Formats: sequence, C-alpha cells, structure tokens
Amino acid sequence: MNPVVIQVIQFFLSLSLLIVLHELGHFIPAKIFKTRVEKFYLFFDVKYSLFKKKIGETVYGIGWLPLGGYVKIAGMIDESMDTEAMKEEPKPWEFRSKPAWQRLIIMLGGVTVNFILAVIIYIGMAYSYGDQYIPMESLRDGVWVVEKEIGDKVGIQTGDKIIAVDGEKLKTFNSVFIELINGNTITIDRDGQQIEKEIPVDFISTLLEDEEKVRFLSLRAPFVVNKVSKGSHNTDAGFKTKDEFLSINGSEAIYRDQVMALLEENRGKNINIKVNRADGTQADLTASVNDDAKLGIEIGGFTMKDLEDRGYFKIQTQKYTFLEAIPAGIDKGVTTLSSYVKQLKKIFNPSTGAYKGVGGFAAIGSMFPDTWDWAAFWSTTALISIILAFMNILPIPALDGGHVTFLLYEMVTGKKPSDKFLEYAQMVGFFLLIGLLLFANGNDLYKWLFK
Repeated sequence: MNPVVIQVIQFFLSLSLLIVLHELGHFIPAKIFKTRVEKFYLFFDVKYSLFKKKIGETVYGIGWLPLGGYVKIAGMIDESMDTEAMKEEPKPWEFRSKPAWQRLIIMLGGVTVNFILAVIIYIGMAYSYGDQYIPMESLRDGVWVVEKEIGDKVGIQTGDKIIAVDGEKLKTFNSVFIELINGNTITIDRDGQQIEKEIPVDFISTLLEDEEKVRFLSLRAPFVVNKVSKGSHNTDAGFKTKDEFLSINGSEAIYRDQVMALLEENRGKNINIKVNRADGTQADLTASVNDDAKLGIEIGGFTMKDLEDRGYFKIQTQKYTFLEAIPAGIDKGVTTLSSYVKQLKKIFNPSTGAYKGVGGFAAIGSMFPDTWDWAAFWSTTALISIILAFMNILPIPALDGGHVTFLLYEMVTGKKPSDKFLEYAQMVGFFLLIGLLLFANGNDLYKWLFK
C-alpha cells in the first residue's frame, strides 16, 4: 500500500477516535444532568450529512467536512449559532437552565476525556512495550554534531557531553532534541570542564529553515567496514567486513566524525590505516582517498547491541507490571502536557520564529509513520489527544475554554453574561479559529511548494 495512503488512514482513524471520545465527554454529563442533546456528529454536516439517524431525542451522524465534530446541546450558543431558540423562554431540559456548576462539568468533559485517554494509552504502552532508552550519562565520548552549522548556533561541539537543560539533568539521549527546543540554557561537559550556554532565542527558527537537519545530533558511532563497494578504487586495499578503524596516518580515527574529517584533509592522497579485525588482531592497510573524500566502502555492520558490548553507550530497558505502568503512564501524560505548554509559549513569542513550524492537517498526518506500526500509532494518538485537550481549554470563545471562562466569571460574580454577548463572542472566536486554521494549513502549503 502507498505510504501516503497508510498515513492518511492512520490520521483519520486517530482523528475519528479522538473526536468521538471528546464529544462523549460532553454528551455523558449532559445526559446525567438531564440536558437535551439534539445532535452528536463526527465531522461537520454543513448543508448535508453522509449519514444520520435519530435515536430518542438525539440525531447521530457523520458529516462530510473533517474539521472536527460536535454535540448540539439544547439551550446553548455553539457552532450552530442557533439564536432563534435562544429567544424563547428557557426550558428545564436546556443547558442555560442548569446550575453553573453542572454547565461547567459538561464543558470540561471533552478535555478531561482527552487527557484521560492519553494517560490510558501511555499506561497501556508502558505495560505492553516498556521503555528502551540510552541514558545520556552513558555516552562514552559525548555526541556527534552532524550539522556543524546548527551545533555552532547552540554552542555544542562533537565530543561534548550534554549534562542539563535549564538546570534539569538530561536522562535520555532521545529527550535531548525536545529539551533543546523548549529550553533556555544548556550545560555541557567539554574535556572535563562544565560550561553553561544560553540557547539562542531564534534557535527553533534555525531548525525550521531546513527540517531535514532538525536531528543535528547523533550518537558517536565507530567507523566500521561493512563491505567494499562494487567498482571501488580500493578493491585491493585489503578491507574486511567488521574492520574497525583505529587511526589514519597516526591520528586517532575511531569514530565516523574523526574519519570523515581526516578523509577531507587527505582528498586525492594515499593514507595509512590501522584497523581492529573481527578476530581481535590488528592490521595496517594502505588505501587511497578519491577527490570526493571517499574510500569506496560501505560502513556499518554493527548492531546497537554490538556497540553497547564495546562500551560506546548503554541501552536501558525498563519493563513494567500493570500496577507499575499506571504511575508511569500518568507521569508520561503530565510530562508530555508540560512539554507542549513550553512549545506553545515559544510559538506565541515572535522572536523565536517557532510560529513558522505551526502546521495544519498535513503536518498532523505526517506525524504518523508511513508503515503500519501500532506502537507509533498509539503514541501519536496520545500526543494529539493531549494537544487537543490543551488547545480546547484555551480561553478562546468558540472553544470549550471560552465557555469555561464565561462560566467561571458567572460563578465568581454571580452575573451571567447576556445571550447577545455570548453570541458575539462565539462569532469572534469562530473567525479567530478560521484564521488560525488558514494560517496553519497555509504553512503546510508553503512548505510543500517552496521547501
């Protein structure tokens, strides 16, 4: 199956699940408080529906516009902008007739379900898959700065050991990228000396200039021969599979970054290479470097376990019982939410340039892998669920958070905003959301056309 089709299927499956459960978060407390729900829709039914069926007092359906979903609660100013019904006297079953605390619970139901769903997914993943990670402190000789220009921007050099971001110790290698994006300062160990540097305000903007270079750091891996390429100019140099480089012309050349730098210095020349062989012996070889700074060999052949056995780093595996998975899942949910809030703060600060990375449906769809992987699917779904929970609770009219803000105002002051005010606020919020939607998807289009 086409990889794009696989991503699209995963996107709609995840989105449908999240929308239905979010709206159930409103629907269930509304029913508990005997509030009439007129419609329950997956996607929007502008002008017509793909499917609809009335059961009891509620019409259940699927719309054709996949921008979300909704429940239409009687006596509430919402996406439908049904203001005619609001001109009539309040009915006992209407939203506006219920006590403020009941209305607050109904409005908080969606985001609550989204966060709980994410936590449940993380609990399930912790129990089913556990965690496998590389402890940051286990890197024997620090990190490899693959993209030097970006490394220079943030002040990291190959061989540095990254200790902390914003004073918080970095635990795993995989966490370094998101922590650098969210952070303000970085602490590194360079040749035994600890150095603290400020992360440039526009660091995110630098990463977004070429998204293929976002992962500008890598593990320092040894330079190991897999095989000599067909037609190589070094066919007779004597290379064997799993030869580990030790030195070039007497200079240490264990890691790929070291070898590549020395090959650059010796373009078009012959070099002397000392290697460690698979049988434990050492050999001295003579090879030529072409004008492209290549030896004409394919590198690799070592597994992550091989590298761990040789002491380059450690691979930590954490398994959880079901009871242990519960706090682990909760912690993952809280940590993910906290990280997203930090990213959002960066987006609202124009000087960071983070707004350039705001994406729409294409960006969300690209978060899913292009091959079917249930672990990746559920992990991405949990992340999107947390994003939806936080975005929906923002105090923007037309979002759940806007309704919650007005309800809290009513509960504190004892004064209920007028229906006319709520109507205007809903309209303002609606146009604001349309603007954000156009901006996000416009960013996707711009990247597709020009990057």
